Amino acid sequence: MMLYLLPVLAYAIGSISSAIVVSRLFGLKDPRQVGSGNPGATNILRYGGKWAAAITLLGDMLKGAIPVVIARLLTDDAWILALVMLLAFLGHLYPVFHGFKGGKGVATAFGVLTALQPWIGVALIVTWLAVALAFRYSSLAAIVSALLTPFYVWWLLPGAPFLYAVLIMTALLLWRHRSNIEKLLAGKEGKIKI
Repeated sequence: MMLYLLPVLAYAIGSISSAIVVSRLFGLKDPRQVGSGNPGATNILRYGGKWAAAITLLGDMLKGAIPVVIARLLTDDAWILALVMLLAFLGHLYPVFHGFKGGKGVATAFGVLTALQPWIGVALIVTWLAVALAFRYSSLAAIVSALLTPFYVWWLLPGAPFLYAVLIMTALLLWRHRSNIEKLLAGKEGKIKI
């Protein structure tokens, strides 16, 4: 019975907004009311600085990884692990503790996938860095990484449950980045300094 509560626990952990917690700890404005309005590391970086952004990024990755690690210690059932992965991610996008208004999910997706199969994390880092260094757009790097994730999962983590979960995550990541996609197409997306 406890195993079936793991996805619920994953959603609850995923619902903790690292950006909001960090902004309160650092005495910063609520990230939902500043800059892009997105409670994520990139928005925190813009107005809170590198340390606050780094802690937010780490928090977002850990809240994805921790539920998966806990679930892996308790079961090897692929469907439960896939649900844990998906619900931790959904918790970040639609957090119950913050009016169901969360971030875009890139760091949390990275956390769940890396905890499940570290080589997927390596592939995602290499992809993100290659695109970011070549084009200087963080959003484009995230979009390309999201589009390649189902292939990485198919290759490195065989099993229909994981692929189904990742296809849903990829669709949601693209949906959450729709304004970035519009800005990229219009040539209005801000570049990053690397």
